[in-house]
This record gives sequence, structure tokens and C-alpha cells, in this order.
Amino acid sequence: MTEIDRPVIDLAVIGLGYVGMPLAKEAVAAGLRVVGVDVDPRKVDALNAGQSYIDDLTDADLEHMLDNGFSATLDESVLAKSNTIVICVPTPLDEDHRPDLSAVEGATGTVARNLTKGTLVVLESTTYPGTTDNVARPLLETSGLIAGQDFHLAFSPERIDPGNPKFGLRNTPKVVGGYTTPCRDRAAAFYAQFIEQVVPVSGTREAEMAKLLENTYRHVNIALVNEMAIFCDELGINLWEAIEAAATKPFGFQKFLPGPGVGGHCIPVDPSYLSYTVRKLGYPFRFVELAQEINERMPSYVVARAQRLLNRHKKAVNGAKVVMLGVTYKEDIADERETPALPVARALLELGADLSYVDPHVKEWLVDGTPVPREEDLAQAVVEADVTLLLQKHAAFDLGMIEEKARLVLDTRGVLTEGERVERL
Repeated sequence: MTEIDRPVIDLAVIGLGYVGMPLAKEAVAAGLRVVGVDVDPRKVDALNAGQSYIDDLTDADLEHMLDNGFSATLDESVLAKSNTIVICVPTPLDEDHRPDLSAVEGATGTVARNLTKGTLVVLESTTYPGTTDNVARPLLETSGLIAGQDFHLAFSPERIDPGNPKFGLRNTPKVVGGYTTPCRDRAAAFYAQFIEQVVPVSGTREAEMAKLLENTYRHVNIALVNEMAIFCDELGINLWEAIEAAATKPFGFQKFLPGPGVGGHCIPVDPSYLSYTVRKLGYPFRFVELAQEINERMPSYVVARAQRLLNRHKKAVNGAKVVMLGVTYKEDIADERETPALPVARALLELGADLSYVDPHVKEWLVDGTPVPREEDLAQAVVEADVTLLLQKHAAFDLGMIEEKARLVLDTRGVLTEGERVERL
């Protein structure tokens, strides 16, 4: 390759969401020439205008990126000028809870059309073991180039935790597995430019499995405490106190808390990718499937507890004014992906509740296409509601005021003091 023909872009990021944009931000900060590629013109236009839609990326962050050469584009031809291409597209489940790799296949096909010799291609999208080697590689090789010979191929699972004030992309160790050892080494050297610790593993399957193991571990342990919450309520045991007592043990125990269900882009989805892989071997992954069953029933359990609370005060759900506090999947962010608030709201509406919500991070909220009224004044909302459901503990919520003024409260996060009008999950 002559000096004139050399790529002029250090990194092209495909998929400009919660994974792709933090990656682009850190790469730009390290002095790399970065371009973002997406199929959504609204995202591209917003980014180029300096308007961030990502919780962990402020408009000021984005302005700094733009000032240092970052741009977003719909034009896939920029990939041919890129030394490294990282694919960060969604990997959801389809209607039958099977892995949906259509975005990965589409992005990989786009790369194949523009692939040049010597390029490093990394898949970061969470997926089942074997995807990089058996799905991405054949698609990339339709370019006529061979992985491990003409271009480098690797998998490095994203570990983005939106809203985490302590751990971001730079100081979270980065697992990297390559199709070949030179592929791994090339990918590890790339990430080492802006990530403090790179963790090489022997292959792409090990890297893919590491991600699924991390989230399956959390999924199973959350299911454990969720199931305990149900029977501890019936036994008259304060599970929240028991968890805090157990957490004083300095070894052998990690604290997990119950809640209204699991949400986000990882926990509700990733274990199903692992279960899908195991089922292809001819038997179920019973731990994962049981955890899925327990966690998916938590929203209906929350609704049942709200019904019980109202019944104790001689009120029916039908016609009751119910306000939901926090409709995102996690506190202090705007991310609504897989939020358990949705099935909770759906069930309450089916029962005839007069539903509204308070969330400083969500200006409009729809349930199956129907807008849910947003309350602007938290104090007025809890005073007027027959029952308040605390689903998310946003820092903006005045917990003391809620305890004092709400008629009835079901606290699904264990942050309020139980009393005559306040119940914990």
C-alpha cells in the first residue's frame, strides 16, 4: 500500500448508540481520527449538530469530539478508508425469544462491501459463542479477502454500564479474543491506546462466552433474591434487612437486591443467547430458563402487591389513581430499554387503573402506543394518588417527602422506611 493509498481514518464505529458513542469518545480523546456510521439519519444529524441522545455523553463532550475531527455519516464508503472498524449494533431477541442477528449481519455485509486489505474488524455486539467465526467471518470473506491473512478479525464484548459514575470505558478492563493470535494481538494493541487494561483470551468464543457469563451470573442471582422476596413476604421476614446482614460477611457473598423486574440491554437479553446456544446441543439450560421465568413474573407480582395494598384500605384497582415513580430501567438515566415499568403499567391499565407517572428523565412515555400522563409535580402526584409505586430510585425523588405525604406506597427498591402507609417489596 502506497502512502497515497493509506487509510485516513483510524477508527470507524458502526452503530452510534450506548456502546458505539462512548467508544468513539475515548478514541477521539486519545487522538485517533474517528468517524461514526449509522443507518438512522436522525442520529447522524443530531450528532453532527452537537446534540447528544446518550446518557453518558453530554453535548459538551460531543462538541469536543466534533472539534477534534469526529463526524457521523450514513455513507458506508468511509469504511474503505479506515484502519479499524468496530461493529456496535444491537442484538435483541425476536418475538420467539431467539437471537436476532439481523443488525450484525447487515453491518457485517456493509463492512464486506468496503473491506480493504490490512483492516482490523472487531465485533462488540453481545452474541452467542461462535458468531464471530461462523456468522461474521463468512460474510466478511465475501469481499474476497481471508480472515487472519488479508484482514484481522476479533471479538471484544462491550461492558458499558450507563450512568455508572465510577467505571467507564477507559477504566473497565477490555476482554479481547481474535480469530488468530495475530488478530488478537492487533485488536489488543488497538484498544490499549485508550483503555487502561486489556485482557487477551485465546479465541473469539472465549470472549463471547465471557460476556454471557457475566450477565447470566447477575441474572441468576437477581432471580434468587426476587424469588426470596416473594416467600419472605409470606413468611413475614424482612428480606432487605437479611440481605444487609448477609452483606457484612467480608468474603463469599455479593449483595443483590430484589426489584420489579430486570431491564436494560443486557440482563433481559444476554442469558437467552446462552440458553439458545445450549439448546442447540439438545438440552435446556435450566438455570437460565428458571431465572428468566422468575424475573419475568416480577412485574405481575408488583401489580398483585399493589392490589393487595389497595384492598387492605378498601379500594379497588379499577378506578384507582396510581402514580408510577421512575419508568426507566435504571436510576438516574433516560434509558427505557426493556424497562419492567412497561409490563407493570400494561397490567394496571388492563385492570382499569387511572395511571400516571413521574420521571425527570422521560418527557413522554407510551404503553403499547398509548400516552401515559406525566405528572410535573412529584409532591402533588403522590398526595393525589391512591397508591404510589416507587419503581426507580432517581436521585431527584425526595424520598422523605414521599414517605410523609403519599397515601399508600409500594416501594420496590427498598429505600423507604416501612410503616402504616409504606410497604416494601
